[in-house]
Amino acid sequence: MTHTYVGLGESGEKVYLYDKEGGKKVRQVLWGDWLKIDDNHPADELEEGWLPIIWAPKSLKKKLYIPKRHTTNKRPLEIIFLDVGQGDGLVMITPETARDERIMIVDAGEGWNMAAFLNARFKAYRGFRFHAAVLTHPDLDHYYGFKAIFEDHDIGFKTIYHNGLVERPVSGTFQKLGGVTKKDPVTGLKYIKELAEDTDAVEALFTDAAANKNYVFPRVMHEAIKNPRIKNFQMLSTHHGTVEGNRTYMPGFAPSDGREYDIEVLGPVVEFDGNGMPRLRRISSSYGETKNGHSVILRLTYGNFRILFGGDLNERAEKFLLTHYTQRKKFPSETSSDYREMVNAAQERFGAEVFKVCHHGSEKVTNAFLEAVNPACFVISSGDQEGHVHPRPDLLGRLGRFGRGESPVLLSTELQRSTREREDQKLVKKLLKNIDQLAENPSDDLKKVVSDGIRELAKTNVDVYGAIYLKTDGERLITAFKIEVKSDLEKWFYFEYALDESGELKLV
Repeated sequence: MTHTYVGLGESGEKVYLYDKEGGKKVRQVLWGDWLKIDDNHPADELEEGWLPIIWAPKSLKKKLYIPKRHTTNKRPLEIIFLDVGQGDGLVMITPETARDERIMIVDAGEGWNMAAFLNARFKAYRGFRFHAAVLTHPDLDHYYGFKAIFEDHDIGFKTIYHNGLVERPVSGTFQKLGGVTKKDPVTGLKYIKELAEDTDAVEALFTDAAANKNYVFPRVMHEAIKNPRIKNFQMLSTHHGTVEGNRTYMPGFAPSDGREYDIEVLGPVVEFDGNGMPRLRRISSSYGETKNGHSVILRLTYGNFRILFGGDLNERAEKFLLTHYTQRKKFPSETSSDYREMVNAAQERFGAEVFKVCHHGSEKVTNAFLEAVNPACFVISSGDQEGHVHPRPDLLGRLGRFGRGESPVLLSTELQRSTREREDQKLVKKLLKNIDQLAENPSDDLKKVVSDGIRELAKTNVDVYGAIYLKTDGERLITAFKIEVKSDLEKWFYFEYALDESGELKLV
């Protein structure tokens, strides 16, 4: 089966499929979309410069056409920041093809959105054999969406990565992580030493179904253990990964692995006790701040572009990371010269063109960290009907202030979502009338009318989910989202980035 991919039009030019060569536009397509070529189309009946395409070969099997200049044999790397409501969840698809392709899920939100997306996107063409799942930290709105995924034994992962902090089936806060040590006499800090570093540690904690049934995180991990297509559990940190050149990389994605890109692990930062045993510091007396602050932090580098995934970092965690990576004993005052030196030095490790904003747009982040990252594009994952007021309006202003260029782009899964008015007054009035009639003269036909009306009212009011797509080949990068209007010709809006002749990043 011959196939190709949609290319990226020159200077923001949109790409379409046509009903015939040189004919009417039928559908807008996006860079990297997979296209099946109609190998049976008679070559002598095809105009030069066009390719015959079978669109949706598993369902519609519709024959369309695309200018050959708008196709490419090279796939871009793709990241989908999924609209999971309140929480985080993204899918990364590497640019390799066939057996070399790697698909990773980094967090899965709290609800069903991730499971539904995976089923719709991948089941038809490659099944559910994924490279990895990453649980950045044990917060419900990051990991609970994995429960339905792990329960499905048709879905497999080569490795489940986590930050080493796994919540045990016990009551309390830090007790869930195995407790904290007494203050270290050298550092004056308390530490968490009971880290779940490998498969044996995870299985020892979560295999017993009876012990785990009353606790949420343990139930999710128990389902993963039960899944026969999940074999390996591994902590991911600055110590647990592939170490090359004083940096740590996600296994399989280090420079020596020979890919065009790499994925560096910047957090959690493991420290060692006097016996050389790994530990994570108690960042705060707050349990939530500590487990959030030790989120798995990744930075992907592909050619001219870097993408930083910020987990649920907070102010204390950011200050720790900034001082750690710039080899400082304490966080300097913003008015000191050392502050500017620290920010400049930190850019070498944290600088990025695209930044998945920490903690859903919480205001509890430092100006220093935002300035060190200095991205041209911010991506925020947040949801409706939550009490955190994410993304915070004051945070949005700070993002613009510390973003790169005159007009930094701020994208949000919540703001990009399209919703309708939920209440249909005509249907409500009709239902009330039918219910009154049903009470007076019950009948099976009327019962069905009422049932159908209730189901119609109960439908989601979301027309377009706010997923944000990022695609790059290392030389060009786009961030895209679906347009609210229901049109095959106007489906996508996107920003395109490239480096100019002087090496400065610009919007195309």
